[in-house]
Amino acid sequence: MTQHTHDSHDLLEKLGDTNLTLAHSSDDIRDRKVIDSDGEALGHVSALFIDRKDRKVRFLQVGAGGFLGMGEREFLVPIEDVSSVSHAEVHINHSRDHVIAAPPFDPRLTPKYNRDFWYPYYGYYGVTPYWGNAT
Repeated sequence: MTQHTHDSHDLLEKLGDTNLTLAHSSDDIRDRKVIDSDGEALGHVSALFIDRKDRKVRFLQVGAGGFLGMGEREFLVPIEDVSSVSHAEVHINHSRDHVIAAPPFDPRLTPKYNRDFWYPYYGYYGVTPYWGNAT
């Protein structure tokens, strides 16, 4: 097993914080309503996390709750959990309760979105990380 050095392709970046564009502009689903597996509105896509190398969406940041942005909580959902996308909505494969019980996320407290940061979210949703199982 070779030692892997963590470089820029290990990091996911918030699309709005970069000058990057997505490989396919139709993948920009920010501000769309998020609907859970029970058909209930969960919140809205408040941000997208992309990998610099492939310019693909890897995680959705979902804003839920609150009123006029006050008291809103943020949740992370891997793109693999998305079951369908329409012009106005993004449907996911889990319930609101599952998303709310996910590992906590506060964008103000997260300085670096590296592999170590993402592992708990991939594990929680039962999804293989986009970089595979290699170390």
